[in-house]
Amino acid sequence: MAPAAALLMGPLLLASLWGVSTARSLLSRLGDHVQEVQARLGQRLGEPSPAKVGWLWQPLDPFNSSDQRSFLQRYWVNTRHWRSPDGPVFLHIGGESSLGPSSVLKGHPGTLAPHWGALVVSLEHRFYGRSVPPGGLDIAQLRFLSSRHALADVASACVHLSRIYNISASSPWIGFGGSYAGSLAAWARLKYPHLIWAAVASSAPVQAQLDFSSYNQVVSRSLADPAVGGSPQCQRAVAQAFSELDHGLSEGKETQAALQSEVRACGPLEIPEDQAELLEQLEGLVGGAVQYDQQVGVPLDVRGLCHLILANQTKGPLSGLEDAIQLVLHTLDLPCLPSSKAGAVAELKDTSPQAVGVGSRQWFYQTCTEFGYYITCKDPSCPFSRRRTLSAQLQLCTQVFGLSPASVTEAVTRTNTYYGGQSPGATRVLFVNGDIDPWHVLSVRQALGPSESAMLLRGTSHCSDMAPPQPSDPLSLQRGRWKIAQQLMMWLQEAKVNPGSP
Repeated sequence: MAPAAALLMGPLLLASLWGVSTARSLLSRLGDHVQEVQARLGQRLGEPSPAKVGWLWQPLDPFNSSDQRSFLQRYWVNTRHWRSPDGPVFLHIGGESSLGPSSVLKGHPGTLAPHWGALVVSLEHRFYGRSVPPGGLDIAQLRFLSSRHALADVASACVHLSRIYNISASSPWIGFGGSYAGSLAAWARLKYPHLIWAAVASSAPVQAQLDFSSYNQVVSRSLADPAVGGSPQCQRAVAQAFSELDHGLSEGKETQAALQSEVRACGPLEIPEDQAELLEQLEGLVGGAVQYDQQVGVPLDVRGLCHLILANQTKGPLSGLEDAIQLVLHTLDLPCLPSSKAGAVAELKDTSPQAVGVGSRQWFYQTCTEFGYYITCKDPSCPFSRRRTLSAQLQLCTQVFGLSPASVTEAVTRTNTYYGGQSPGATRVLFVNGDIDPWHVLSVRQALGPSESAMLLRGTSHCSDMAPPQPSDPLSLQRGRWKIAQQLMMWLQEAKVNPGSP
């Protein structure tokens, strides 16, 4: 089918697949909200956007040439600054959520494109947003969802878009991505070096990890860090609030009903599974304050959270947590905190795709079949409840997808063997991380060689370098962005000297 026809059919084919999430984790909701706010920054009402949407036909199974099934994958393109035909191509690789027009207007690709005359392209990840194959999210379909399939899509897109836009063979493609997509950017350079000249991998957890207890170790350390507005008193107060809440939930129905009202839970808290669900949502509230610290759009950063927690010490730390809950619910326009485990499981079993936000079922499937990343609270420094166990999260893989804990463990091992974990061995990759981001411990934090470099930015959070620059940005973040631009300059100069070199 011609690209023009695909462009017209894409929305028609996929509009009926839209769904509404009801029980998503608070942490994923916070991430969506931050992205939405940042996407609106700098937009001028009434001004035509240079971002254009397109659709590519991709094979459902790129590793089986006899399988002729295909699906439409969405991409966005910004040609405003492109010096055709041999200007560089900045490729924003999509991750576990939908992509919009801001993906080719902002971040490193959009910011750096004017100086280099770059064509900016973003590619939505298969099975997310509107790039969902016919058949939806049934388990038989999801076997075609993996990072390897996503990388094959990137390679195919490089080839097809080069033809569509008459991109010169000497034009270097630079991959960009953040979080899981940051890993994809690094892996695209690793696995397809003849197509991807270099990559910037921001907050990229390239090490798959079954038990990710170190997430909460970083959360605890950041809550106590004065450099970002934390303090040891704040860390202890958060721990006391969760201890008080955990103890209260173990009391009788009267205490549970009072807590339901105080913490704005959506439903009764009499069942242990629902209690654990509520505690997980509240962990996400605190974890989100750390993970997205100081970013535009985050309702509470570490400084703000600690202020609320410590402001009402005479009433007890739980009172401060209640204030934080109220503020976050108001910001996210939520009436209450989801607290139904059955509701959360039902959402994960829902095979109807969502057009926007994080795809809960899809991403959970990828954790069960590739990455793990199950956040637990085993370390003594963890300020949260011990109810969130690894075994419970592994059992959820069995409950939703029929995957045994042993198979999940084996999948994590295979992922690290295939990509190399924290020693991927790719050249021309720059890993960028913030030291208060809980995910940085699974990334590359020190240079592995002259062509596999890394930056660890003091006092910055998850994918902060990709966010729109602000006057309040820490000096380390400002310097980090400058170093990224300098690294890009070196790569593009090298491409001119050695065109076509892998």
